[in-house]
Amino acid sequence: MKPDALSRRTFVQSMAIAAAGVAAEPVFAAAPELASLTLKQASELLRKKAASPVELTRACLERIETYNPKLNAYITVSGDSALASAREMEAELRKGKWRGPLHGVPIALKDNIDTAGTLTTAASELFKDRVPSEDADVVRRLKRAGAVLLGKLNLHEFAYGITSDTSYFGPVRNPWSLDRVAGGSSGGSAAAIAADLCFASLGTDTAGSVRIPSAFCGTVGFKPTYGRVSLRGVIPLSWSLDHVGPICKTVEDAALVLGVIAGYDPLDPTSVNQPVPDYVRALTTKTSALRLGVPRSPFFDGLDAEIAKAVEAAIDVLRKMTRSMTESQLPPTGSMASIIGAEAYAYHSKWIVESPERYQAATRERLIRTADGKAAAYANALRQTSLLRREISTAFSQVDVLITPTMARPPEVLGPGTSTPPIGVRNTQPFNVLGLPTISIPCGFTSSGLPIGLQLSGAPFAESTVLALAHAYERETDWHTRSPPLRAD
Repeated sequence: MKPDALSRRTFVQSMAIAAAGVAAEPVFAAAPELASLTLKQASELLRKKAASPVELTRACLERIETYNPKLNAYITVSGDSALASAREMEAELRKGKWRGPLHGVPIALKDNIDTAGTLTTAASELFKDRVPSEDADVVRRLKRAGAVLLGKLNLHEFAYGITSDTSYFGPVRNPWSLDRVAGGSSGGSAAAIAADLCFASLGTDTAGSVRIPSAFCGTVGFKPTYGRVSLRGVIPLSWSLDHVGPICKTVEDAALVLGVIAGYDPLDPTSVNQPVPDYVRALTTKTSALRLGVPRSPFFDGLDAEIAKAVEAAIDVLRKMTRSMTESQLPPTGSMASIIGAEAYAYHSKWIVESPERYQAATRERLIRTADGKAAAYANALRQTSLLRREISTAFSQVDVLITPTMARPPEVLGPGTSTPPIGVRNTQPFNVLGLPTISIPCGFTSSGLPIGLQLSGAPFAESTVLALAHAYERETDWHTRSPPLRAD
């Protein structure tokens, strides 16, 4: 049994050696450490028949049983249905049928993404018994690709916050330090990946909710261009700003998942009919011709000293693998509060009046505060957002990728004082307003062992460029290989 703090890279190398030998299958069949593999590595083992979907699923379920009581990452664990699906995928593999890289790989979903016949609660008492009759579009795509769905992940109630401490099912805890927030709103999605409780997860991102928990938990979180991934079947926070994206262990894993969930959905009014490139092939693109921009203000203002040091070190690495790096500037995007407030209240208006007591206090107060929102402020903010998204391509005439810190501060301590400070979304929310593809990748740790995230952003629908640079950085560093020091006791 490997120590929990052993790096994934060291473990994977030893497992690869075992897979090459005659005794490979028995080694994997008995190894709960299977859950430590990346999605890509697990997928390759399945194709080689060095592991089975059932073994991978059982390995994840064992990890969930051991560590979820500490982390509270899952709301619903679908063990029986996951094993049934794994057996089905295993039978297909035996017959030579392979649906693609997600075939037989266990993943999990943020619990605001509809799953037919399975609870979808949005972490709220209001929806604690809600069972959708249809899958969200992204779930249909995952099932078609052969993914095994392990269950539903905890979040900040109705995705309305960035700490994941406000949930009817209790707070999500950070795997790197159980007394810290995991970030939000997709806190369970990031915590589950960091703790090897699944091979990939989906989150939603309205003001940073994929990237914030990824920065806090040391995972890769990717928010694609607005309209690239369907929102149909996702409980909304703000229709104009919501995105769905993968949270994974590596950039390559994120590319694999994005390739499955991306695509035009004619039944979703936010969906854009753009061809979906081969994101995995794009990872091999040379980065030597890329022009980098560093928008210092406001993204670097008031940074924690250790975050500032780690990000500058990451910029030095990126400078050596690209053509140029210049100071740049993004147009001011203003506050999204009027958009989120108005659209969140529009969705909740009936329930917040009829059953206010079924919301967590913090969520209830935020919704009630928005009830008297000004129509003019909402309309003006929505028009400004439309104009910014139309004009933002001009900001990429001199640069290809923008580099910023994901967060200005490390994750805070859980407790009654846990808050959502304005600086918390300062570095992430502009990219929701602009609708740009943006990724958070690990770039270091604080002296107390808390992860630090680096944010890369590209032009509209330039997911391939962002992924290529993030992957190149990942190859030059080892931050993504580190695992939190969890203990079973």
